[in-house]
Amino acid sequence: MFDSVYAYAVTPGQYFGMALAALPSGVLFAWLMSFRIRSTRRFFIVSAMIPFIVATVITFVSGNIGAGVAFGGAFALTRFRSAQGSADEIASVLIAMGAGVPFGMGYLAYGVLFLVAMPLMFVGLSSLKIFDHPGMNEELLLRVTIPESLDYTGVFDDIFSHYLKSVENAGVKTTGMGSMFRLSYKIKMKDRKEEKAFIDELRTKNGNLEIAVLPYVEVQNHL
Repeated sequence: MFDSVYAYAVTPGQYFGMALAALPSGVLFAWLMSFRIRSTRRFFIVSAMIPFIVATVITFVSGNIGAGVAFGGAFALTRFRSAQGSADEIASVLIAMGAGVPFGMGYLAYGVLFLVAMPLMFVGLSSLKIFDHPGMNEELLLRVTIPESLDYTGVFDDIFSHYLKSVENAGVKTTGMGSMFRLSYKIKMKDRKEEKAFIDELRTKNGNLEIAVLPYVEVQNHL
């Protein structure tokens, strides 16, 4: 059952047998991951197809080093044609690609086992609270847009000292064709109930331009 279905040359029957194992398993995998990952319908369709795509590539380049290098370069190009996803989406793609290896080598039972076991483990670990720490939920990302004319060095220090337990400069970038600056800070508030008052005071100094207070961990997951 767990032996490879391939001998020396791949026959049409063996290839279509691999397809009948890889494609339904990929659909089942994408369906299980959809309980944990918040993404688009197209992402799950692609996730369902990846095991069969990787398996097909491995099946036909097996033993051919030149073809393997060529396909590796082609797959690497897709990295520059797509936006980076969240940690959950990246994990889903890696699991799907990893399952394509046993399928492509003819170990169909191992491929099915891998595709079913990994999402169950992923969902199970995600439901546990062992990786959640109280301090993680306190960290916020503050983004403040200011006009180009405002010298931002120390301009918010008095407000920060009143409302924040800690503040760390996380970067500065220009926006609006260079007519504004966007300041980023990693902060911890003394009292989350004062968030609106905190933002209102910042607005008095930044000319009522855009201000955002975001969960720092979630923002990091999408970087």
